[in-house]
Amino acid sequence: MSVAVVIPARWGSTRFPGKPLELVAGRSLIERMWQIASAVVSADTVVVATDDDRIVEHVVSFGGRAVLTSPDCANGTERVREAVDELGLDSDIVVNLQGDAVLTPPDVVDDLVRVMLADANIEMATPAVRLNREQHEALLAQQAAGQVGGTTVTFDLRGNALYFSKSVIPRCRGQQDPPPVWRHLGIYAYRRAMLNRYLELAPGRFEQAEKLEQLRAIEHGITIRVVEVDCGGRTFWSVDNPSDVAVVERILASE
Repeated sequence: MSVAVVIPARWGSTRFPGKPLELVAGRSLIERMWQIASAVVSADTVVVATDDDRIVEHVVSFGGRAVLTSPDCANGTERVREAVDELGLDSDIVVNLQGDAVLTPPDVVDDLVRVMLADANIEMATPAVRLNREQHEALLAQQAAGQVGGTTVTFDLRGNALYFSKSVIPRCRGQQDPPPVWRHLGIYAYRRAMLNRYLELAPGRFEQAEKLEQLRAIEHGITIRVVEVDCGGRTFWSVDNPSDVAVVERILASE
């Protein structure tokens, strides 16, 4: 089965305009994401899907492949679907590797693909990593300071997602260590038919409230398999706000 990794990279981010071209330890965010995607063993195709010529030109400058998509795409999944259609890709599995998940180990994407290949009934999968006490407290502090970012997820005993939130869920009232809190890594693997079906569905009320596109699937009764992954002792962080750049650079320097 063929696998395409598509990196949606939007110029007009509300919280961080021009984010894909922001330098992180000397290299642009989108170049770092390209390098991650290119190291995914199971990927047959890697492409950046963007709404801006400046990003296309930059991707081409470092030897990457990019396609220009509509600025009217409502979310990353719509941008991924448009890129797949524009390029005429016939991939069986399409991975949406969000353009700000700059500390994603390539193995995480391979883990997602492996799970989907092992079970033909899984239509959509996404990874999550369990937070340790320090990471949990850091995420709580970030949100207490008013910074939006760090989606968390809860799932049932079979590994199927129950809910995603920009709030830290569950609210831990005990002293369990590590706390039962999983950070969503913002990557999605779809079977091609599922990708098409998702975009035929109307946005749901929780999706609109949280601004989380994956909630559309849950609200319409679509199962999302949450794959618990191990980042190999490395810290996961994404660039959601300008202040995250310094955090990521410190992690890169130390790890």
